[in-house]
Amino acid sequence: MATWQCVKNCGACCQLDPADRPDLSEYLSPTELALYMSMVGDDGWCINYDQTQRNCRIYAERPNFCRVQPDTFEQLYHIQPAELNDFAIECCQQQINGVYGNRSEEMERFHEAVGIETQMIAPTSETPETQL
Repeated sequence: MATWQCVKNCGACCQLDPADRPDLSEYLSPTELALYMSMVGDDGWCINYDQTQRNCRIYAERPNFCRVQPDTFEQLYHIQPAELNDFAIECCQQQINGVYGNRSEEMERFHEAVGIETQMIAPTSETPETQL
């Protein structure tokens, strides 16, 4: 079974562009939304994310909405603790895919860390019709 965990040197969740998250006001309070918006840099990345070192400068003090914890996800997204693992894995896969791509090094490292086997399909010059 795959088990969610944060992967170092990823930062996909730190790409905060509100255009990619149109439903923010549905789960963040007005105060949290204001904090979120204040954290978005001109390039869409969190102002606390060090893009060179690829880590969060305020990790220990990061806001609640940046934490993957049962109580936070239950409060914000109504995700029951028993569902958190699968939900977090799916969220990370979607975010990593959107930021870096489905076949990126970040996605491979995430899959390896959480225990998801990925099968790389070898490119072929044959079309589906010629493979029959």
